Amino acid sequence: MVIDNNFFMNLALSEAWKYQGLTYPNPAVGCCVVGENLELLAVQAHQKAGEPHAEVNALKSAYYKLTNDSNILEIISSHEIHKYLLKNHNNCFKKVSLYTTLEPCSHIGKTPSCASLILKLGIKKVFVGSNDFNNEASGGNDILTDAGVNIVTGLLKKECDDLLEPFNKSKKEKFVFFKWAQRLNASTDEGTISSQASRKHVHALRSVCDLLVIGGNTVRIDRPTLDARLVNGKAPDILILSREKKFDKTIKLFGIEGRNVYVEDNFSILKNYKNIIIEGSSKMFELTREITDYYLCYIAPKFGGRSGFENLNENFEILNIQKEEQDIIMWMKKQIMKNN
Repeated sequence: MVIDNNFFMNLALSEAWKYQGLTYPNPAVGCCVVGENLELLAVQAHQKAGEPHAEVNALKSAYYKLTNDSNILEIISSHEIHKYLLKNHNNCFKKVSLYTTLEPCSHIGKTPSCASLILKLGIKKVFVGSNDFNNEASGGNDILTDAGVNIVTGLLKKECDDLLEPFNKSKKEKFVFFKWAQRLNASTDEGTISSQASRKHVHALRSVCDLLVIGGNTVRIDRPTLDARLVNGKAPDILILSREKKFDKTIKLFGIEGRNVYVEDNFSILKNYKNIIIEGSSKMFELTREITDYYLCYIAPKFGGRSGFENLNENFEILNIQKEEQDIIMWMKKQIMKNN
């Protein structure tokens, strides 16, 4: 029987990318559980900081598929899922394989140790993409290896490292991503572009960001709120990049309680923040080339508008593509051009 391990890790990667940027300050992680006859038992991801890790969500789903015990579906707390699985697993996991984009955590924090759970459930084969270099959580591979679990590391390492990079950047210094919405003809002006689902996704990202950067002309023309109201989330602080300091303070973004709004002609304030979203079009794109780590583009299947990105030159490496209602969502980074 031929096992395509890359296929299963790709499933875990694809699921994790759905939550990229939404799990801050935790990393986006995906997990896939496979039965002894290569049947797919679960594909899950970590969805929000403080909630169950990807491995726990996947083992919960796999347990239900293996046992048909629906009681576990009612359990939300990571601690309670751990307890229920340990009490009721009855060795149902002994012949399954687990694929995770990130080394299982070893520490007990807001959630229990995933490495300990995997070990106690009797899982004997684990595939890992990226090693965890966060001192607080690393060491899961060693725990499992020392107990005789067969660990295969570095599976699709480059792809898993790309998924993990925003977390690593935010831990070391800061992570900055540039977001925009465009039509098929690359226009970014004249009214709403993306779908309601895409706009909710943006609001969810804003809710966990520390700082949102926007251009002064956009503020004056669009008079935005720049909050996270579509998900009942927290509005980030705002940096308005502008040489002209005067703004109409009745613009809604200035009226959000608890928010700091800065008007500056430089990016020095970014050093005080860890997770930063930049929103804009071609001018802001050019101004932030040197400080942007990743790019997030929402492409709406329509024509219209008059201006946008038509006169820019840049090569990107696509990290992930997903569909949200009608729109296409792409995470990208600048492509490093190799010299011939």
